[in-house]
Amino acid sequence: MRLHPSETPVNDSDQHHHDDPAHSWTPESWRNAPAPAGPRYDDERAFDAAVETLRRLPPLVTSWEIERLKSELAQAQQGRRFVLMGGDCAETFADCTPSVITNKLKILLQMSLVLVHGGKKPVVRIGRIAGQYAKPRSSLTETRMTPAGSETLPSYFGDLINHAAFTENDRRPDPALLVAGYQHAALTLNFIRSLVDGGFADAHHPEYWDLSFFSHAALTPELRTKYVKMRDDLANALRFMEAIGENSVHELSRVEFFTSHEGLHLPYESAQTRRVPRREGYYDLSTHMPWIGERTRALDGAHIEFFRGIANPVGVKVGPKTTPDEVLALARALNPRNEPGRLAFIARMGASRIAGALPGLLAAVRDAGVSALWLCDPMHANTMTTASGVKTRSFDDICAELDQSFDLHHGAGVPLAGVHFELTGDDVTECVGGAGGMTEADLTRNYASPCDPRLNYHQAMELAFRIAERMGRG
Repeated sequence: MRLHPSETPVNDSDQHHHDDPAHSWTPESWRNAPAPAGPRYDDERAFDAAVETLRRLPPLVTSWEIERLKSELAQAQQGRRFVLMGGDCAETFADCTPSVITNKLKILLQMSLVLVHGGKKPVVRIGRIAGQYAKPRSSLTETRMTPAGSETLPSYFGDLINHAAFTENDRRPDPALLVAGYQHAALTLNFIRSLVDGGFADAHHPEYWDLSFFSHAALTPELRTKYVKMRDDLANALRFMEAIGENSVHELSRVEFFTSHEGLHLPYESAQTRRVPRREGYYDLSTHMPWIGERTRALDGAHIEFFRGIANPVGVKVGPKTTPDEVLALARALNPRNEPGRLAFIARMGASRIAGALPGLLAAVRDAGVSALWLCDPMHANTMTTASGVKTRSFDDICAELDQSFDLHHGAGVPLAGVHFELTGDDVTECVGGAGGMTEADLTRNYASPCDPRLNYHQAMELAFRIAERMGRG
């Protein structure tokens, strides 16, 4: 992310539509479309006041940054770049600290450098960060046994909506959290911009990175040899570049970094959607690339209605039950101009189902001439629950879905443009497997996610080396 001269939003009371002349669109037209049931605010006046405050606040990102990302995604769609998209399942306000933000940025930058070296192409870095404060829930309520007996309260929908503690007061949706979410996103973005602008990447000496999984017994000798060779080759290449010109490595450390989050809570998104000088259309200036989850991508629904009108690149999750007709209809709705870099399908199929589900979708989009890029999310459809009731994911399943995704894309003649992970730079114990030998018994040691399990630092770096090795095969 590079800071650009600030843009002053245009107050446009006419709110001209951005897209299809036959269907007028405004940042508020989603309110006329069916929406999934969600949390209800008790105090409507406080809610309206919070939304109005968001409308008046400065944008979090700029249209220049958004258009830059769109151009890079268009290149990834052609196989000329690779997208690394990753971060928290659900950010919390409590994690808005220097150490947590630094660790998130560091793991993505280190992974991207491994991918650059292995794939021999630029990497687009997109963090699930600075706005991933809302989470969809399968149920509006949650029931637990308390000292007073069985109690049912609203589900935890993320810090943008309510609090995780299981009390009536904490679980009550609070409009003030909308503004607090904006404030924490702004603080996070400001710190990220400072780090990136200051050259934070630690790219000079990858041999100093914490790659202790290289020596773990669970890693086969063949894979260990490949990893160590790639690490040493990367270190030697960077030292050579330093020797021939100091600016070479300096520029490597001055990377671009973009943000994304699920555009789940439409009042929050639409309040920050506006026109800017010297550009057509409307931009959601809460993030560079919002995406739509599988639960909220109904073609006649409020989320598709909102997303179709913004100029940002957008992602949409597709699962194993998605039909070819559905992906083509989503493309027509979200990218009617067939603009490169505008639409990303994020496939989350599951290791056991991807072979039967993905090829038909790839063929349909390819044969229809639809302009879209494909990202592999090998996390969400590989979630399981242990016998003791702990939600986790298997590193082996994640790798299996990734490997099949590379093979299926190659067979279809459609570039795999990138990957989408839930991960953290911290030493959490949430996913089983990997060279570190994480077992179900280890999960309780440091299970910190409020929602879904994430890859920890070692697992994320191991995965980066695996992907780089696969990319290097061509």
